[in-house]
Amino acid sequence: MESHNENVKNSNSNRKRKRKQIAPTKSLNKVPLASASASEQLGFFVEQFQSANGLQISSLELESLKDTCILELPQDSHLDVNMLGENIRPAFGTSWKEELCEGKLVEGKIDAGSPSVLIISSSALRCIELLRGFRSFTKECHAVKLFSKHMKVEEQIPLLKNRVNIASGTPSRIKKLIDIEALSLSRLKVLVLDMHPDVKGYSLLTLPQVRDEFWDLFKNYYYQPMIKGDLRICLYGPYQLAVRVKGKEGPSAPKKE
Repeated sequence: MESHNENVKNSNSNRKRKRKQIAPTKSLNKVPLASASASEQLGFFVEQFQSANGLQISSLELESLKDTCILELPQDSHLDVNMLGENIRPAFGTSWKEELCEGKLVEGKIDAGSPSVLIISSSALRCIELLRGFRSFTKECHAVKLFSKHMKVEEQIPLLKNRVNIASGTPSRIKKLIDIEALSLSRLKVLVLDMHPDVKGYSLLTLPQVRDEFWDLFKNYYYQPMIKGDLRICLYGPYQLAVRVKGKEGPSAPKKE
């Protein structure tokens, strides 16, 4: 009996020792975006994608999702929106002027209405705010605003018949313009996702209707280019405020009175 008790004690002791050897899992929701590695950001984004769409990415697709799918920004870059363009410029290498600044269409090479950089935000105000960071790039080729506030689809279609290097919009209007073939994805290399929360704490990935519209847009048009390595995702904003903490719900939708 005494021997049996000793064995049980030893077994429990071994278990405790093993538990101590396992490093605690880092909660990515509490990691500031600027200090999260590309691997951590990719893991977070894939987790959000699977959760929002109720699906499991196949092992083959997971193997295709490299850390290079994520465009890392310098630490605290979200504190100065005026530097956004400069921080994204290196992603285009030596051809950045051709990709981001030139204003002429090139037949067979540059399609009309096909931006190289597309910013997606939850509101028109944020779309305009983030475009401030690209002012120095848009002197010859103006950025195009793709949201519904004060702008009709009919007004945006003519703008997309010209060369477009940089565009910023909301999920529903962007999808509408792609669906009617006014907005082209042939040149898109960087997709900037605005993670900043609004005054009520909502963001692109937490505001109920906008969140659903975004994932519908992403699943239909951006997921495959990302897997193929043709598109890089840039998560812009304070990471820990953009998502719900594991085990807790994000802010509930405001009740209609």
